[in-house]
Amino acid sequence: MAHTPFHPLLEALRPLAPELIAFRRELHQYPELSQQEYRTSDRVAELLTAWGIEVTRGIGGAGLVGTLRAGTSQRSIGLRADMDALLIQEETDKPYASQHAGVMHACGHDGHTAMLLLAARYLAQTRRFDGTVQFIFQPDEEKDAGAARMIADGLFERFPVDGVYAMHNQPDMEQGALAVRAGPVMAGTVRFDIDIVGVGTHAARPHKGVDPIVVASHVVLALQTIVSRNLDPLESAVVTVGTLQAGTVHNVVPQRATLSGTMRYFKPEVRDLLEQRLPLLVEQTAAAHGARAIVKLTRGYLSTINHEREAGYCREVARRLVGDDKLFLDKPPSMGAEDFAYMLQAVPGCYVYIGNGPGEGGCLLHNPHYDFNDDNVLVGAAFWVALAETQLGGEAPPA
Repeated sequence: MAHTPFHPLLEALRPLAPELIAFRRELHQYPELSQQEYRTSDRVAELLTAWGIEVTRGIGGAGLVGTLRAGTSQRSIGLRADMDALLIQEETDKPYASQHAGVMHACGHDGHTAMLLLAARYLAQTRRFDGTVQFIFQPDEEKDAGAARMIADGLFERFPVDGVYAMHNQPDMEQGALAVRAGPVMAGTVRFDIDIVGVGTHAARPHKGVDPIVVASHVVLALQTIVSRNLDPLESAVVTVGTLQAGTVHNVVPQRATLSGTMRYFKPEVRDLLEQRLPLLVEQTAAAHGARAIVKLTRGYLSTINHEREAGYCREVARRLVGDDKLFLDKPPSMGAEDFAYMLQAVPGCYVYIGNGPGEGGCLLHNPHYDFNDDNVLVGAAFWVALAETQLGGEAPPA
């Protein structure tokens, strides 16, 4: 049986949207870096409290949760928005451009916060659901896994949910379109730091030393063989050297060279392969040249993997909200990383993309010309409302 479309919901939310668009622009003017989002948290708490939503502060730092109950059901849903900005100097010339030098909402977290707030306001007014909605406003997505800190601070023990959901804007998708898929959507990361110790000497007498720059160059090339020759061609991984530093003057072979970068993967077994092969290749390449290598691996964010059942809920809600022509089910996973992965490891859920449109010059995220598309405050909020009302209204996900 076909379900009723959610188009009227967009019109019901429309009168409330301008206030939250203005709030989004306020957040854009006063961005705060990871672990510093206290003004943002204060303003979010003020609004939630004014709408009659119970607020709990100080979860994992500046994190907070707004709790809204209706009816008698024990069902619950968690909706998450991230709040932090980036260390980027804005170059948009918008009237609401960042007032904090070198800090900018270049990833749209101001918009994510506004979308969830609009949904919270509407749900607080209407309460057409049976259960509990937990509005999760998370700090520090960009830097040090605020999601993991909130979980360690008892997030899901204090605010239990049956499923948890998040949404991120995507500049290379049509504005207002939605993309939903089960399985991997974002990669996990492992950072590597390599210290190559050679023997310094005069540039005129290289045979009297061991040149760590030459060794580092061979290491960079050798690392590319992990993906091309050690990994199953049907699997996915990326090994990227991001820095290579050595020497200070033109006529000296330095004593040391350092490299750093990341390895990215979707599956734990691929991560294990990367972690096994990289130190072996580096150490033996260095040894072959008479140098010594010290390798440090640091695991970063986990892979973001959507659960099938919860992705089914999101697919059906998206279809009824924007229609099949604006619903993308085949968007490929990204090798970027996202700390919502920790929430999906703790609780079933789904991470959804909303198209931001081409924007200024077609720029992507983390760009000084980026800006969130204000039209998505309405569409994103409508998705959250429809998802909450659907899941807490007793509808089963599609088969």
